[in-house]
Amino acid sequence: MTASPPTIDPNNDVKDPPSAATSADNNVKEIVMSNVSLPADYLYSSDHEWIDNDAAEPGDTVRVGITHVAADQLGEIVYVDLPDVGTEIEAGEAFGEVESTKSVSDIFAPVSGEVVSINEDLGDDAGVINSDPYGDGWLYEVRISDLGELLDQSAYAVENDIDV
Repeated sequence: MTASPPTIDPNNDVKDPPSAATSADNNVKEIVMSNVSLPADYLYSSDHEWIDNDAAEPGDTVRVGITHVAADQLGEIVYVDLPDVGTEIEAGEAFGEVESTKSVSDIFAPVSGEVVSINEDLGDDAGVINSDPYGDGWLYEVRISDLGELLDQSAYAVENDIDV
């Protein structure tokens, strides 16, 4: 019953746009289009996952989550199934699921490595992925053994037809 990762059309499910295109707190330039906000210092997979370090290397520990693009397409997220701490994950392979009021979708690993922490708070409020996917809505932390095929902010925006 697991669906493929969502195909994203940035004109679907348009909500009120965010109020700002930059964050004064961390001086991160962001791209904002159709309620899609992409931090410039993250890397992205074609499957709509992110890591929070654009200079990540094997041995580094990074946080992983799903993008606004995926969260908006999924709709209201109600449940997340994540791997256990200690699980070895492989870049590009499915390792968990996100359940929304619309569908169930696989989560794909953007990097290979060992899961060292999961976001326990998602058990009580998986919906935070919709409201704050790049902050409190992170999924897990992984110690990287190998980087997958990742895109910078601009390449991810181009791949998803988001005007920069």
